[in-house]
Amino acid sequence: MQETIKSENQISKKVKKNTFEYSFWQVLEYFIVYSFLGFVIETLYGLLTKGVIESRQSMLYGPFCCIYGLGAICLLCIPKSAKKNNWTLFIAGFIIGSIVEYMISWIGEVIFNIKWWDYSDYPLNINGRICVIFSIFWGILTICLNKVINPTVDKIISKIPVKVLHILTVVIIIFISIDFLVTSFALKMFETRLIYNYDLEVQGEEDYYERYLDIYQNNPGLKDFVDKVFSDEKMLKTFPNIKFTLQDGSILWIKDILTDIKPYYIKLF
Repeated sequence: MQETIKSENQISKKVKKNTFEYSFWQVLEYFIVYSFLGFVIETLYGLLTKGVIESRQSMLYGPFCCIYGLGAICLLCIPKSAKKNNWTLFIAGFIIGSIVEYMISWIGEVIFNIKWWDYSDYPLNINGRICVIFSIFWGILTICLNKVINPTVDKIISKIPVKVLHILTVVIIIFISIDFLVTSFALKMFETRLIYNYDLEVQGEEDYYERYLDIYQNNPGLKDFVDKVFSDEKMLKTFPNIKFTLQDGSILWIKDILTDIKPYYIKLF
């Protein structure tokens, strides 16, 4: 009887080991690495498509594009059954990547009332948040990620002493978390300032905006701090492609309001 129980426990442990392919620390490490690589990819994309080197980071201070970090985790942690061949990997990446991208876009619009990207001009798009072209990209990326990129990343990470790696991971995750909170506040106050200064009618709950406008207008010290630290120039240079959705459904590019500010760091061609 005891031998049977031991055998069952061993089988259970093997199943758990097979089910959870990556440890908690690995997930955090992957998030950091791919958030940084996403920033690099986005910067190169901006250079190739627009001829400029502009900010493509998702937060104010760190060189990270966190949708890539989150997306990479989701694409790496897909079921092992989907990793049998490139076709199943592609389909899994196509679906999961599209869902992640749609949810990030939706959260950006609901929480910050800001459009990070808009695929409305692309064929076969859904609410401008995702489109077939980029969903195909997610599928191809999933194959490359699991077969080529991540094994290389693992080799590089394995060369760092475990204690040092854990310390770096904790420090960077704390930095990203603080950066996220500061960025959330800065974006909301930036939006509030634009609504206040340009009398914009942005989609959202009126009471919500009135509350923030009341805080912004009636606290001179906070207003001065926000206007100085999170100035229009700082916000536009960090987020040169953000947009608002107005109450009539139209899209308003912030750079079209702040025309006296050049959003690009370097214009090459």
